[in-house]
Amino acid sequence: MSPPCYDLVVVGGGINGVGIARDAAGRGLSVLLVERDDLAAHTSSASTKLIHGGLRYLEYGEFGLVRKALQERELLLEAAPHIIWPLRFVMPHDAGQRPAWMIRAGLFLYDHLARRDRLPGSAGVDLRSHPAGAVLKSGLRRGFIYSDAWVQDARLVVLNAMDAHLCGARIATRTALVAARRGPETWSLDLRTAAGCSETVHARALVNAAGPWVGSLLGDVLGLRAAHTVRLVKGSHIVVPRLFDHAFAYIFQNPDRRVLFAIPFEEFFTLIGTTDVEEAGDPAAAAITPPEVDYLCGMASRYFDQPVMAADVLWSFAGVRPLLDDSAQSAASVTRDYTLDLDHGGAPVLSVFGGKLTTYRKLAEEAVEQVLPLLGRTAEAWTAGATLPGGDIADGDFGAFLAQVRRRHAWLPAHIAFRLARNYGTRIDHILDGVHHLAGLGDAVLPGLYAAEVRYLVHEEFAHTAEDILWRRTKLGLVAPPGADAQLQAWLDGAGLTRA
Repeated sequence: MSPPCYDLVVVGGGINGVGIARDAAGRGLSVLLVERDDLAAHTSSASTKLIHGGLRYLEYGEFGLVRKALQERELLLEAAPHIIWPLRFVMPHDAGQRPAWMIRAGLFLYDHLARRDRLPGSAGVDLRSHPAGAVLKSGLRRGFIYSDAWVQDARLVVLNAMDAHLCGARIATRTALVAARRGPETWSLDLRTAAGCSETVHARALVNAAGPWVGSLLGDVLGLRAAHTVRLVKGSHIVVPRLFDHAFAYIFQNPDRRVLFAIPFEEFFTLIGTTDVEEAGDPAAAAITPPEVDYLCGMASRYFDQPVMAADVLWSFAGVRPLLDDSAQSAASVTRDYTLDLDHGGAPVLSVFGGKLTTYRKLAEEAVEQVLPLLGRTAEAWTAGATLPGGDIADGDFGAFLAQVRRRHAWLPAHIAFRLARNYGTRIDHILDGVHHLAGLGDAVLPGLYAAEVRYLVHEEFAHTAEDILWRRTKLGLVAPPGADAQLQAWLDGAGLTRA
């Protein structure tokens, strides 16, 4: 039997790779996505978890990027209202940092660079009377407030992969591209799974969306010279017990002219980040360092009345951003924009350099537009008006949807109903339909995690391991008891749900 031939093989299961696979499959191309680890295993699950224009990028003159990101923010809020929701940011004004007039001008631009239908605009705020001021140092009296959005980043990746699959794409995780041979019209690609199984496939076109490994994939596997380079910049975050009870987030200006976010996280916690550190090692092994922890704690403590200490850190994560190298002097000022490099000296390969979470959909659309003519195909762009799986909530009103879930499943504890509605949106029915009591969900594998949800994550969301479930598909690892990873993995193995 001859190897299967796909119109497009996408290498990389981060946000850009899954976005391209989804767009292409929805236009009728036969698509295979390969990812050597789990979906969102690296950079795409280690972001600050924001869908935002990037207010600070205005300072570097990135008006086009900010405008594009603000446009995408509106589209994504409509596409996935269960995992993306509005968030108001409070920026205390520290007279020793950027002057107030500069911040007002920046916020005016931020409000008006793109159409804004769903989010309120910016304003000044008196921190002496505003709820967000209560936990700040008493000397901080005035500030500003503006809108952006929060996202469950790893779930955004998974939902794009699910939608690609629903459109006909094959999603192959734990599968590496180990060798490639280029012909005039097709690529011959050798794949190997984590279990050691080998397969050869053919592709009429190849997309290199390997993120931090985009250059090494080109050079070491494809045998091609990269037209661009990426600058590997590590961003680290810490999670501490909840520092405030209100629903606002904070953006702080630091003496080094970086900004720091402090964001409500998973109900009981506060997420603080991020750093910008040049990374020279293996991106897969990126981890926060003690100096980074001290930096994040110190910067947060400049603003919060209650100091944030290293001993408070409950969890931390770090990811390496593959930023398009624009020769900027500092890591913080490197552009967050992207470029797409197309090499069609034989079977085509398109490589993705740079990018950010917020602009992934537009990047994917542009990538597919470049590939289509080379395949002799035409198809209209479609993702701008499409919801992601679970996002088809009436009027995008999550509150009304949650109330409906609670009415229909009154037997379900409120905190579980909220979590399932947030994670799965309308696809909650795949877990709860026909269930009328907790026992109907099967084994209580861990507190609050039942067999029905675990099976759904394995069968529908490409989860293989306990880590996939506890730290990417959900964030239950934050509240799970000691030994939960081993307990869940043993249950997966015993239920025959472990995948090679």
